[in-house]
Amino acid sequence: MYQHIMVPMDGSELAECVLPQVEMLAKNYNIPRITLIRVVTPLKIYSGLDYGGFEASLSGSQIQRLEDDSINLAKQYLDKQVKRLQAQGINAEARVVFGMVGDELAAFAEKNAVDLIIIATHGRSGISRWVWGSVADRVLKTAKVPVLMVRPDGCGVSA
Repeated sequence: MYQHIMVPMDGSELAECVLPQVEMLAKNYNIPRITLIRVVTPLKIYSGLDYGGFEASLSGSQIQRLEDDSINLAKQYLDKQVKRLQAQGINAEARVVFGMVGDELAAFAEKNAVDLIIIATHGRSGISRWVWGSVADRVLKTAKVPVLMVRPDGCGVSA
């Protein structure tokens, strides 16, 4: 069956609602490796007032510090979730990567022999999907492995 499951986490309650499915699969099918992953994106804040955005007024070292802080916070968050899984005897690890979310998730899956991705989806459609986009949809379209998508109504969390 599956040997390596990747679980994208963004720090939201919605993303965490996939963990019961991960736990069930890991326990019932003796999945040897679970990777909780979070992508930290480069700092780019659009002010709407100019073409440079807020970050244009920051020095390179300030931007680097903010991005490093984001990476550290992401790692702390994932470590907490990993401990929750490990307490149940599940072999889980945390990975934080830096870049554009859809691209980095697809690249990680391909480079690390991931054979299943479990991801939460907001279940948006129409205008809100067009405006906000969908990381889950991008993962579904770019992944070369099966993707299990969990909708908010499937886990009792409102989108």
